[in-house]
Amino acid sequence: MEMAPNCPPSTNEETSTFRLLRQAAQGGLSPEQAIQLQRATSDALGHQAAILVVDDDDPMRMVLMLTLRALGYQNLAEAADGEAALAALRDRDFDLLVSDIQMPGMDGFALLTAIKSDPFLRHLPVIVASGMNELEAVARCIEMGAEDFLPKPVNSTILRARVTASLERKRLRDLERLRLIELQQEKQLLEIEKEKSERLLLNILPLAIAERLKHGERTIADSFAEVTVLFADIVNFTTLANLTDSGELVALLNDLFSRFDQLTERHGLEKIKTIGDSYLVVGGLPVPTADHAEVVAAMALEMLAATADLNRERGTSLALRIGLNTGPVVAGVIGRKKFTYDLWGATVNLASRMQSSGVPGHVHISEGTRLLLGDKFPVTARGTVLCKGLGEVRSYLLEGKKDEAG
Repeated sequence: MEMAPNCPPSTNEETSTFRLLRQAAQGGLSPEQAIQLQRATSDALGHQAAILVVDDDDPMRMVLMLTLRALGYQNLAEAADGEAALAALRDRDFDLLVSDIQMPGMDGFALLTAIKSDPFLRHLPVIVASGMNELEAVARCIEMGAEDFLPKPVNSTILRARVTASLERKRLRDLERLRLIELQQEKQLLEIEKEKSERLLLNILPLAIAERLKHGERTIADSFAEVTVLFADIVNFTTLANLTDSGELVALLNDLFSRFDQLTERHGLEKIKTIGDSYLVVGGLPVPTADHAEVVAAMALEMLAATADLNRERGTSLALRIGLNTGPVVAGVIGRKKFTYDLWGATVNLASRMQSSGVPGHVHISEGTRLLLGDKFPVTARGTVLCKGLGEVRSYLLEGKKDEAG
């Protein structure tokens, strides 16, 4: 048999697929995939490729092994029949199989069938080397998934060309599969980042408003005929801030407002914002509801209870002033980089005045809110209070729910 000189086969410039993968980030690949990529990157000629030679004829198998070594392929293994070959393939990874057809027990056709039906082996290229030169045998091997066919006795020049071509095709397929894995991982990361962005958006905006922004609306401004607005403020907070360590102060506010956030979520209300030590909530938007006054009133009472709980747990003496008012508002989104959903109108102003003119530890409500609550919440009349910019306004103190008071 003619032996080719021991020189490496020539190779073309790296393909665009290989270049693309080489430039891609490798952090998302598993250790096995990273090794595969490293081998594909550093071994463009395939000399590190693992090749399994299968032939029941010992002298012929030895000739094939010697020929492959002479061609520069050193990572070789051999098997004397199909069963041994299949066991070897399932025990370790190979890049190429060179197999005879006529073998006792499991012949080459059966081995091909087993390989191509196995999801973990079907990508393995197979070169059939056989003395069966009939066209029908060649066609059958190709139809069953063989990469190529070599007649025996094997010519070393043809063997080198066929092995080099098969390994290069496998290398490119492996790189494409790795690139697909990376793309899938990138897609998953994008989905994770998208979910994070959406959660962040929902922390800033109501769900209905966030959906409108996602669908391309740039100017969002709506008028609501009737909502209930709640302002809450910590009494003497400035004095408390001056006497409290900054870290402790932030922790205290975070604890208190987190409890308020839980109440807001439980009652299905919309937290608009916090302003220093003030907390602003509204009921009846962005989706109008009929019971907004009752729900906001119930939350206001629970905010007082939550503050009392915090005082007992922390040994503090915080007191809230809470003001409620009901009426029409305009609500919309302002900002381009930092979105804010906010409220405007006389209703908001009066709710703020109800808070500032209220009584510590009580819920101060306007006439409009009292009319909507009816007899469901007992109240105590305060007469009229002077509200800046609004004059004398009739107001009430909320005493609790009717079923609780009774």
